[in-house]
Amino acid sequence: MIELHWAGAGELARLIRAGEVSAVEVVTAHLRRIEQVNPAVNAVVTLVAERALDEAAAADRHWVAWSRHRVPAELGALHGLPIAHKDTHNTAGIRTTYGSTLLADNVPDTDELVIERLRGAGAITIGKTNVPVFAAGSHTVNPLFGATRNPYDLGRSAGGSSGGAAAALATGMHPLADGSDVGGSLRNPASFCNVVGLRPSPGRVPSWPDPLPWSPLGVQGPMARTVGDVALALSVLAGPDPRAPSSLEHPGPELAELGRPGRQPTDLTGLRVAWAPDLGGRVQVEPEVSAALAPAPEVFAGLGARVELACPDLTGADEVFRTLRAWRFAMAFGPLATAQPEGFSPQLLDNIDEGRRLSGADVARAEAKHTELYHRVREFFADYDLLLAPVSQVAPFPVEWRYPTEVAGRAMEDYLGWMASAYLISVTGCPALSVPGGFTPAGLPIGLQIVGPHRGDLAVLRAGQAFEQVTKMECGGRRRRPVRPTVSRLGRLSCRWWAGSTFIDRS
Repeated sequence: MIELHWAGAGELARLIRAGEVSAVEVVTAHLRRIEQVNPAVNAVVTLVAERALDEAAAADRHWVAWSRHRVPAELGALHGLPIAHKDTHNTAGIRTTYGSTLLADNVPDTDELVIERLRGAGAITIGKTNVPVFAAGSHTVNPLFGATRNPYDLGRSAGGSSGGAAAALATGMHPLADGSDVGGSLRNPASFCNVVGLRPSPGRVPSWPDPLPWSPLGVQGPMARTVGDVALALSVLAGPDPRAPSSLEHPGPELAELGRPGRQPTDLTGLRVAWAPDLGGRVQVEPEVSAALAPAPEVFAGLGARVELACPDLTGADEVFRTLRAWRFAMAFGPLATAQPEGFSPQLLDNIDEGRRLSGADVARAEAKHTELYHRVREFFADYDLLLAPVSQVAPFPVEWRYPTEVAGRAMEDYLGWMASAYLISVTGCPALSVPGGFTPAGLPIGLQIVGPHRGDLAVLRAGQAFEQVTKMECGGRRRRPVRPTVSRLGRLSCRWWAGSTFIDRS
């Protein structure tokens, strides 16, 4: 039997429901895994082990009553599954710092909606995962907890802003994670850590409390080690809520079916797929990233899809993102940044200042271009069912860097430039999935971005699962994975990853 900390969420849910393992056993296995690997990776920054074990024992008592028909209610879809929440998601009674010294001792009184739904489905909170300061940026480091390190090379970044969540998934510390995404914060760390992250359609996962509930730029969503487990989590998170004015309907029961262990992937025969390796020339991509993803169109063609080189017209997307992101940050953080600037990163302070300088005419122009972009993308997806592109333009970079200042020989004007392959998709309003797509010669993970039409979350997940199944089997039935990152007695960082049938040491 597979070690419990490597079992998928769907499989663990099945085992618990069948009475083959207990919630206490599952939670204990993951707490033990955290003890083993977290000192090297630094993904989980707050741990509530005693509370989690108490909740697991209560879950087991509930299972006994349920199995003997003493309670009429069905077990939740995530009954007994451990999860550590992103440290920007408020959790009642558990420290939530946002990666800022200003909130080092902040303990919320209530759960926010995404936590409420996960726990309502039976998930057990085991802790919080690391983030950059106020989740601004795609490199997880902050002055409170330091940097989260990439499980495939501890000298590299885990990405961000959901970097702690992704690194914890990749090392078996929990089977599911929650995250958020403005410019790539679910997709980028999934790409860097060889896991799966979904940026859902805006409104698919309702957010509350939210100071900007009408904005489509920021979304919350799931991460996991497989597409099926992401779909399982989304089946719990999706659906309208009266506190979220732009929330969408639930996609239906097929979401949970996608997460059923052993399910056959969707047939992609006849699917019309566009391949945009540099988003129509709008981004620079490192050659090692391009080489790792080069087989992806062939995989889709082998699955029966018709693949063509094509990209929607993304004119104005860069201006739209930068303007609306700066405006969003100024609205959310401006007063606090004025009062206590020491709690913010230099990059975030620059973005806030940029937002303050915007005029009403600037924001109006961005919104007008946003509307034009939406319709061009809508028309593009009348001809294509999916768009494939890189998630990130670079492989995981050295953890000491603030950000990559150069990509494919071209200097980046600021710290956002290297993330454009993700954020240009954010402003289209389309759902986008990061699924493991390959490795560099040095063994660093590279993610493939699968983008669907507006509100086409199911189509993206179906295609991602089909791609995942083929590529996983080509790797001998198991994806290359880190086993036990360690710090040697000399302080030397090292880790091992699975490659076919052997372990390869990296140091």
